[in-house]
Amino acid sequence: MLSVKSMTAFAVCALYIRATTAAVPDPPAPEPIEVTELPLPPVATDSCTSELNPRGTGCIGQGMYGDGFQSGSFLPDGNHIVAYVTFAGAPEAPDPVSIYNGSQIILIKTDGTLFANGDSWKCVTCGVPAENGQATTFDYPHAFDDGKRLLVGTYIVDCGDFDLTSVECTPEATHIYPIRWNVTPDGSGAGGSIRELRLHPDNVHLGFNSFDIENGAISQYAYFSRLQFNPAPTTGEPLAPRYDLVNVTRLFSQNDTRPFIVNGDRLVFNEEAITVGELRGFSGRGGEVTYIGYSTESCNIDVYAADLTTGAVRRLTAHPEYVDPVDISPDDQWTVVMDTRGTGRQMFMAGMRGIPPVIDLVAATVASSTRNNYQRRFFEPWLIDRYGDRGTYFGQKINDAGSGVAGSGDINDPEWNGRADPRWSPDGTKIAYWQDLTASPSCGGANPLPCHNSKYPGGRYVRFMLATLTNRVPKVLPKVDPVSDVVPWGTPYVPGSTAGVGRTLPPPGTYTLEGKASGYASVVIVDNTGSSSIKSVAVQYTDYSDDGLHVLNGYENYTRSNPSTTLEVADWFSDITQTGETNATKKTTPDGFHASVDVFQNVFEATGTLTTVIDGEIWLQPANRT
Repeated sequence: MLSVKSMTAFAVCALYIRATTAAVPDPPAPEPIEVTELPLPPVATDSCTSELNPRGTGCIGQGMYGDGFQSGSFLPDGNHIVAYVTFAGAPEAPDPVSIYNGSQIILIKTDGTLFANGDSWKCVTCGVPAENGQATTFDYPHAFDDGKRLLVGTYIVDCGDFDLTSVECTPEATHIYPIRWNVTPDGSGAGGSIRELRLHPDNVHLGFNSFDIENGAISQYAYFSRLQFNPAPTTGEPLAPRYDLVNVTRLFSQNDTRPFIVNGDRLVFNEEAITVGELRGFSGRGGEVTYIGYSTESCNIDVYAADLTTGAVRRLTAHPEYVDPVDISPDDQWTVVMDTRGTGRQMFMAGMRGIPPVIDLVAATVASSTRNNYQRRFFEPWLIDRYGDRGTYFGQKINDAGSGVAGSGDINDPEWNGRADPRWSPDGTKIAYWQDLTASPSCGGANPLPCHNSKYPGGRYVRFMLATLTNRVPKVLPKVDPVSDVVPWGTPYVPGSTAGVGRTLPPPGTYTLEGKASGYASVVIVDNTGSSSIKSVAVQYTDYSDDGLHVLNGYENYTRSNPSTTLEVADWFSDITQTGETNATKKTTPDGFHASVDVFQNVFEATGTLTTVIDGEIWLQPANRT
């Protein structure tokens, strides 16, 4: 249940989220949602004994911080999900060697029935002979619509002529094929790095992310490609049956995709820019790619969708809290997200609405990294209709039932953290998601937050959940036709080309950003010495307003430095006042707000304070390491 303070924030946020066209319908009424836990193998902290698992089909580890665990998509029948788990615990004699060990992919029954052996789960990759292939990555598991193949990490698991759920799908019948992206002109080598693959609904294409080093800092690009089976490759590694990514396109346009356009001494914010940061997936019917994009409002990280053909951009979320994992329903009418909305986590920096995202040219890393405390996520699952946040509508919290008491183990226990990715069932009536329990060092010891013991057998720290939308009628949708390999607004990838393709930033100088309704902002941009990346942005607002209802005055100054590739240090000074329909301030202490964040750790450390006050409601930054 949301706190009074969170509900107040929702009312405040509503002032800036308005329907922009008469075609947008009224928000939907809340609907009944039943949340249950999905079955998992028993937990072993030492040996996987016959008492723990009489059928000898293995035990999993506790899964602290979800390490080695992740729920995935539904199989096409809607009665199973695919999941990544880690088997643990040495088996008893006389079976000193068990196929149920280490990282594996399982299927989990969602309808309460059992597999032929009496288990509610089945391991698909356990015991696959070495000559049939072995996987080393298992994240973001996703089922193909043929029910016979899985996308798992950077591999495809294939059971040939047999359904994955059938008894005929044995380890001997299963093959595991690597996926390769060629990055050399002659096709040699092991191929390029690929991460976080997402299967397109046509089951022919996929998207993926890749990290690059650009201007001395980490940069991420997203790609779109066709999957092509190569039974007998003659170049590249491995020289074994594999899937090749062909007709690869970088989801970046060199034509007018900059968030800020320079016109003489003027800056113009381009809200239609296609700024694909981290790719998150595709729409239900496959016409759009979903991603984290450049902010529309300062420090407000949202998810967007861009049409793969036209490049038309749709803002899927607008609440000032942080959102990342997202899945669009099979009929494209609903979105499920993992979001910090309702927790107050990001309100101290993003709660004042309508600030243009000028300092985000340098502040995006800190704005996106404070959502976590190390491995603790503050995500909760939310259901939002196609038309997004508007008025006082901010979606429906899926796991709202329960006492809300930390450590209770209830459905809405805030110590159970939502993880990526929630997934829709093919008929649009169910949503699968998973969570893990806060553990040290994100609680206990030097951290002021208390740790809570798991109430699950074996002290399990992970749980997989199933949300059923009980009033919905199952839908049978036609198969998605294959889309074109060509993304007209993208940049075709040429093997051997450099990573950077020309992401351009405003050059150093002093500019004027005019308010759409009134006033202006004076913007000063300073570059790092010897680098084309921006070091500092200073903004002075004078009666600035984009809607004529909320007026900004004051200043904001943000400077960043990168002591290492992954570590970012921020020096932030702010004193902004908003008047009109909302009376608000966003202020740092006189000595400023100074934060450091490692993008791969997300441990929040800061000195000084940054506080936002909205119509008397005060939003403070989190304490260090909390």
